[in-house]
Parts: sequence; structure tokens; C-alpha cells
Amino acid sequence: MAQLTQVEFQQAIGMLANEMGLQRLRDRFVRFNALVTRRKVASAQALADQLYQLSAGLRRQVPATYAFHAIWGELLSGKLGEEREKDLEKTAASVNACLASDESILPDKAADLDAALGEYERALSAAAGPELARMDMLLKAVPAIAEKLRAAPGKAEVPETEEAQQ
Repeated sequence: MAQLTQVEFQQAIGMLANEMGLQRLRDRFVRFNALVTRRKVASAQALADQLYQLSAGLRRQVPATYAFHAIWGELLSGKLGEEREKDLEKTAASVNACLASDESILPDKAADLDAALGEYERALSAAAGPELARMDMLLKAVPAIAEKLRAAPGKAEVPETEEAQQ
């Protein structure tokens, strides 16, 4: 899996806080033993900074890493439902078919990879929204695909109709 930057991690925690509420999110991390203090946090960024340090950006196998993945997975599962999850697994298999055994992108499968990533993103965006979809794709991506996703940031942005309302 790709490694999130600190900014991306802050965005992910911000998304979780927007969905669940900041203090409820903190309480979930406390229940997973990812945090040792029950003291309330001032902001999503403060919580993200603390969790990023504890988990080394989700690279260390510690309670904070496990808790983040569990909470993120629960949020997405709730938005997707079983049927959509199965459809996404099939699309993910077509993405994986474009990768070599060392997780690099096969040169002759680049067009197939772009098509599969686009389909995966559309399906996930329809259920979870474009921002959550992009972050989930980054969380699950191997480094080569994460680099590709980061190079094309405009693809998963909020549609114009929602931007105009903000």
C-alpha cells in the first residue's frame, strides 16, 4: 500500500470527522486503544497530527494504524453496501491485472489500467462521494498507482455543481 503524506492523512481524518463528528471519532480511537487520553481534541488537524505520529503515517503496526483502518473501513462499508463492494472487488481485480509481480505498472497495460481506475473511481464516487473515493483509492493503492493518482489530482475533485454551492 502507498504511504500517505501528512497532509493526505490530515485530509482523511478531516473526512472521518466530518462524517462522524470530531469527538465521536476521537472516542472511537480511544475504544480501539489507539489513544491513551480521554481529553477532548481541539481540531481534526490536532487529532490527525497525534495519530500520524503514533502510527508513523500508518506504516507502523500499532493500535492507531489498526484503528484508523477499521474506522475507515466501517465508514466505507456503510456507504457501499455488500453488492457495491462485490462490484468494486471485480473492478479492483482488473486494476491488479495491470500490475507486475513487483507492483509496477505493466507498460503494455497502461491504457487498460487507466480505464479500470476510471471505472473504479466512478463506482466508488457514486456511493461515497469523490473526496472519500479519491482518499480510499490512495489508501489502497500500491506506490506506482498512488503516484499516478497524485499526478492527476483533478479527476476525483468535487463536481462543479457542488463547488458552486460552497
